[in-house]
Amino acid sequence: MFFKSLIGRILIISFLLFMIAIGGVTLFHVHREQAHITETSLRTADLVLSVIERSLRSSMSTGNSRDVQKILETVGSDPNLAGVRIFHPDGRVLKSSEPQEIGHRVNPENFTPFLRGAGHNVFRDPTGKVVMAVVKPIYTEPSCTPCHGPGRRVVGVLNVDYSLVDMESQLLETSELFGISMLTIVLLLTGGMTLIFKRFVSQPLHTISDKMALVEDGELNVRLEPQGQDEVSRLMISFNSMVERLRMAQAEIQQYHYKQMERVDRLASVGEMSAGIAHEIKNPLAGISGAVTVLFDEFAEDDPRREVVKKVLEQIARLDKAATDLLFFGRPGKPSFEYVDSNNVLKKTMFFVRQHPEAKKISVVKELTSDLPAVWVDAKQLQQVFFNLIINAIQAMNEGGILQLQTSLAEGLDGEAVLVLIGDSGPGIAPELLDKIFTPFFTTKTQGTGLGLAICRQLIEQQGGAIEIKSRVGEGTQVLIYLPVRKSEPDTKEDKREKE
Repeated sequence: MFFKSLIGRILIISFLLFMIAIGGVTLFHVHREQAHITETSLRTADLVLSVIERSLRSSMSTGNSRDVQKILETVGSDPNLAGVRIFHPDGRVLKSSEPQEIGHRVNPENFTPFLRGAGHNVFRDPTGKVVMAVVKPIYTEPSCTPCHGPGRRVVGVLNVDYSLVDMESQLLETSELFGISMLTIVLLLTGGMTLIFKRFVSQPLHTISDKMALVEDGELNVRLEPQGQDEVSRLMISFNSMVERLRMAQAEIQQYHYKQMERVDRLASVGEMSAGIAHEIKNPLAGISGAVTVLFDEFAEDDPRREVVKKVLEQIARLDKAATDLLFFGRPGKPSFEYVDSNNVLKKTMFFVRQHPEAKKISVVKELTSDLPAVWVDAKQLQQVFFNLIINAIQAMNEGGILQLQTSLAEGLDGEAVLVLIGDSGPGIAPELLDKIFTPFFTTKTQGTGLGLAICRQLIEQQGGAIEIKSRVGEGTQVLIYLPVRKSEPDTKEDKREKE
């Protein structure tokens, strides 16, 4: 779990970076120390070589080879020297601190520096000890001619094997010291970063996470207390601001919800009441209408009372329509779904609309898209919606105008939908009235119940569609109806009850 957390990944990456950085510095210093120790050992070996050369020169000038051998044995007894010898330029040992070497071939590791013209060579002897072989040619002098003869420039090679065991031990000790120091520094830095992250990052993030869980549970009174001006503190301030806005939004939503509930309750009450009133009104109206119709038929064509009775019948019909609208709004019928061609429904509706007296001075512009997918609706209710909306559009153009009918394929609320547009070139609707246009009993007409558009929206929503109105004063009004396209027949609530 630690390795999956943000803090864990940061600490692991930091630890690796520290190891690489400090390890690189440590290796650099170890190599530098090794070079320094090697250089110091070389200077010491050269100094020893020079001392031995001076000691041997006086003995060799007199031809006293025994003294030379003793000097080599004496010097070679020093524990820091692994061997001292003089070998011939051809590699044969002439004198040595180890008498058993005399007459044998010198070690190739000792002979190589002389052949390469180098002054020294570092290698490990058969026992595994590190040795620095330092060689120095012995050049002939006039005093050397009696023993070595004329014509020889190099009469021998002085070779000293200087032991680097102490150097290796010192270098190992230095490496261990650097390694321990590096590990200690890395652990201290990592531990310090862990404490810093835990104090200033991990704990505040856990606190924010816990508060977020409370907010998810619906507690919007939680707040965080920033401890400074850093990034985490600014995050806490932003969190407090967000929670405060959520609390305000929740309060607004609750207030709006209460208003909607009150409105729904009022509408339900009004619907029930209007349905009851409409039912009580329609029965007497039917009787009155029948009686007045009998009187109308008994009057002669030229009787002036006949015109009065005709006006009475018109008002009775108007009251009957208002009662019917109230009854339908209070108790809307259940839709009978089927696959319907929206273009055909619109054409059938226009056949009845053309019989309306006010439709004679209206020009109709149709833009119906062919091959539209069928919609799953109640054809009769859809025709009722189209009829009401088209009549409203015609009545809005009392001086004549253009009625626009258009169908197309569009994106609805739940995917693909057929869009039916019914537009007019009337005076339009003021912006402050658009929000009230679907409110029951709201109307701008001198005659009307104000239930037409409310019933239209109710019917369209029963079909699973949506309706909206766009209007500009002086430019006319457009009603947009979205009818969802279904790939398969959906199960209605009534179908589900029958299946159960």
